[in-house]
Amino acid sequence: MDRFRGYIAGVGTASGTRLVVGHWPESPLGPFTDVMVENPFGSRLLLAPSDAVAEYVSATYSFDAVDVVPLSGRLDDGVLSVAGGPLELRAELGQVTLLGRMLELVPPAVAVSPTWLRLISPLAGLFVRGVRTAGRSGGRLEVYGVRSIRAITSARCSWNGQDLGGLAPVRPPVRFGFSSVPARPQILAVTTTILDDPRVRRRTRRS
Repeated sequence: MDRFRGYIAGVGTASGTRLVVGHWPESPLGPFTDVMVENPFGSRLLLAPSDAVAEYVSATYSFDAVDVVPLSGRLDDGVLSVAGGPLELRAELGQVTLLGRMLELVPPAVAVSPTWLRLISPLAGLFVRGVRTAGRSGGRLEVYGVRSIRAITSARCSWNGQDLGGLAPVRPPVRFGFSSVPARPQILAVTTTILDDPRVRRRTRRS
């Protein structure tokens, strides 16, 4: 069982490019930031700061290309900043959302429990369309324990020096794994737990 503690930010842009930023102060791979990018034509790219991160993330999610680039991320004073390769992003954060305040009331041990998150996964989409808290991806079981949510109120984003346009909803939903991020740009404080899928292991042994 691997556990990643940090933040996931979903950002849409007026140009149609959509970004999912993972900022992980605590992980089995050490602190890192990675970015999943889907362009307006549906091509999916992973920007990873190391070969180890690229290998792990691409084994869990689906991409058309993977680039290993010097990548840095910082979250402080209500601002998320990411820079590396072709990407420059600065996102300003707002207040904790109503749903975020409700999630803060859930006991921490319950909020990150794989059993609990698999149980409530079918209900998650009723609150936030396109979102699930548990599923299978890349031969692994994955659960998202969201502890709080803040709105993203504005963002400046460029790709190879070209402005991608103002902040916009994450539409259409991104297609990296079994769940998208919310359509409304937000940053989620989250604990992600990833487990090997025993059904995949059994199929591998049989083959």
